Amino acid sequence: MRKITCLAVAAFATLSTLTALAAPQAPAAAPDKHHAMYAECAKVCADCMLTCEATAHHCHELAEAGKKEHAKPAMVAADCAEFCALSAKLTARHSDLAPASCEACAKACDLCGAECAKFADMPEMKACVESCKKCAASCREMAKMTGHKH
Repeated sequence: MRKITCLAVAAFATLSTLTALAAPQAPAAAPDKHHAMYAECAKVCADCMLTCEATAHHCHELAEAGKKEHAKPAMVAADCAEFCALSAKLTARHSDLAPASCEACAKACDLCGAECAKFADMPEMKACVESCKKCAASCREMAKMTGHKH
């Protein structure tokens, strides 16, 4: 129970930080397309991070209950959440490294979505698939918009 409480506190602290970072900031001049895209990508990444964290927890519990086939999705979802968190932070502050992070995040979301799709009959896993698809698309658009080509 203490482990779950610590995880919940950590997730809430991360969410609070990411929400503050992802909140659209009023630009000095008229809003531009780039600013809006950075803000939207940061929000989508933060949302996906939360979904992947919840999925990792869900899969971990299933694996501990003897459903070992959920061990890999638990690890992949936890890793994906890390990429999403990094991309949310970097896009929120318009970092020059955001495009590279977003490319990696899109790949992580593709992998996570594919793992979770194997169990798409479960609502938690289906939610992860959808969140990862949305995040991957947003991150790819961000990388494309900023001219990142790798």
